[in-house]
Amino acid sequence: MSTLLLAGLVLAIFAAFTVLRAVRIVPQARARNVERLGRYQRTLTPGLNFVIPYVDRVYPAIDLREQVVSFQPQPVITEDNLVVQIDTVLYFQVTDPRSAAYEIASFLQAVEQLTVTTLRNVVGSMDLEKTLTSRDTINNQLRGVLDDATGKWGLRVNRVEIKAIDPPQSIKEAMEKQMRAERDKRAAILTAEGQRQSQILTAEGDKQAAVLRAEGHRAATILEAEGQSRAIDQVFQAVHRNDPDPKLLAYQYLQMLPQLAQGPGNTFWVIPSEVTTALHDVSKAFSEALPRSAAAEPDNSVEAATAQAEKDVAQASEAAALAVADAADAAEPVAARSALQSELAGR
Repeated sequence: MSTLLLAGLVLAIFAAFTVLRAVRIVPQARARNVERLGRYQRTLTPGLNFVIPYVDRVYPAIDLREQVVSFQPQPVITEDNLVVQIDTVLYFQVTDPRSAAYEIASFLQAVEQLTVTTLRNVVGSMDLEKTLTSRDTINNQLRGVLDDATGKWGLRVNRVEIKAIDPPQSIKEAMEKQMRAERDKRAAILTAEGQRQSQILTAEGDKQAAVLRAEGHRAATILEAEGQSRAIDQVFQAVHRNDPDPKLLAYQYLQMLPQLAQGPGNTFWVIPSEVTTALHDVSKAFSEALPRSAAAEPDNSVEAATAQAEKDVAQASEAAALAVADAADAAEPVAARSALQSELAGR
């Protein structure tokens, strides 16, 4: 009984194990290849699948989602013999699990090596400056080559990106110096342009100010000349309209004599010979009676005006006599001094 019980227990365990091996559950976006007696049989799709235990061999699941692989930086020599470190990122997806398992031993390693060799071929035909500025071109060439090569492996390369391009340290320092020199050059150019614009604007302002000042001075000079011209014309017309006689001119001449003697430097004053004639004419004019106008009627207002005029003439004659006397007094010391100097010279 114990032997039969033990055999039944072993048989039950074996049957349960066999059932478990016959049922396989595949997650979503996964695939598993099945070999029957060493030959590829089929690919298990996501969900519940049944296989023949001990006859079918189920391989590990293959991820069908898009995968991102970042490769280690690889040294690449450019056309101008500079070694740069390039770090790449690859986006790919398994489209055929059978080809990915049986066409290549390790598709991930194959993709990495193919990316490195293709990158060296592409970058080897470019100089450093073109390499740094042509990432899109490098990405497109890498993607084209990888897509053609990995198609038979059951892979599809979606994108290839250059994550970093690191030139040597000496090249970095030279590039920094070049960039600093370019920035200094731009700053100097901008400063010079600013100073140039400032000087141009200042010169334009000075020019406009000078033009405006000249126009203002010209207008003022023209107005002043016009004013003087009108004043002279009015005086000239007034003189000719009133027809003055020589006696009036002699009187005006005598009125200017005191002003000539008021200067602080007038220590010597020469009296012209015309002064005596002018005084004689003025005296004669003031001593004679003014003729009465034929149109004037004898009334008190006319007589009062005549009396006032005679009084003004008498005051003017007295002032002229005083001016002549002052001029004579001022001339006596000078004449005495001149005589003394002549006597000393004669001795």
